[in-house]
Amino acid sequence: MEKRVTFKGWLLPLCLIAPQVFISAVFFFYPAGQAIWQSLFIPDPFGLSSRFVGLGNFEYLLGDSYYRASFITTAIFSTLVTLAAMIPALFLAVMADRLVKSAGAYRTLLIWPYAVAPAVAGVLWLFMFNTRVGVVAWYLGQLGYDWNHVLNQNEAMGLVVVASAWGRISYNFLFFLAALQAVPRSIIEAAAIDGARFWRRFFTIVLPLLSPTTFFLLVVNIVYAFFETFGVIHTITSGGPQQATTILVYKVFSDGFVGQDLGSSAAQSVILLLVVGLLTVLQFKYIEKRVHY
Repeated sequence: MEKRVTFKGWLLPLCLIAPQVFISAVFFFYPAGQAIWQSLFIPDPFGLSSRFVGLGNFEYLLGDSYYRASFITTAIFSTLVTLAAMIPALFLAVMADRLVKSAGAYRTLLIWPYAVAPAVAGVLWLFMFNTRVGVVAWYLGQLGYDWNHVLNQNEAMGLVVVASAWGRISYNFLFFLAALQAVPRSIIEAAAIDGARFWRRFFTIVLPLLSPTTFFLLVVNIVYAFFETFGVIHTITSGGPQQATTILVYKVFSDGFVGQDLGSSAAQSVILLLVVGLLTVLQFKYIEKRVHY
């Protein structure tokens, strides 16, 4: 029989939800409302006055070839980051789950990169691949490969993808490892008795049972690639070369804080919010149907 908590009055429930409501109102609803309001105006360069243009900022963005290109860049970047963060994390979780000796030490070492902030991770990878003092860039030069992510667009994209996914692997590893340990051992042992080898047991039994965790991490990693990778891109490439790594969230910053086009920047933030919301709805509507709980 399902048990439910009941309250005699309305004051205690209100006090319990008040902190969350306050935080959401101050840090989400108010900024979102300000962004929608500012997207309808074009302020002057000094911020002393503004002119109402309605949907003019949105019309300008949709006709801007650079902004449309940032959509393609964001799609490629988010897909690569999600795959590069989830596939190695799943592999490491499977290997860590099989360990018997020193399992705790290996798990601790694999978790450590998650403590590194995205901006710090960007600086670390930038130092390693710096064309003048980078250790990795020097070794690549010794092998005959002229690494230069400052000029090469593909190298720049690859570097920011790896740097962004590196710290996220640990986060995904934690969830995959917990999900693997929750898989009933009796099912795996029964398959082993029937003669199924390890990887066959993994793809036919374990992986389908991991689908709820995989779906959750898919949503979280896509949101991460859209929003939280700003620090990595800003420290490594600043959106270059030739805007090859300018994703949507970085273009919001570039146009708003560097170009001082606050109206266009606000309109971009509204579009970005709608795009991420639409992707989340589509994921829950279509991909979740393949998830087995």
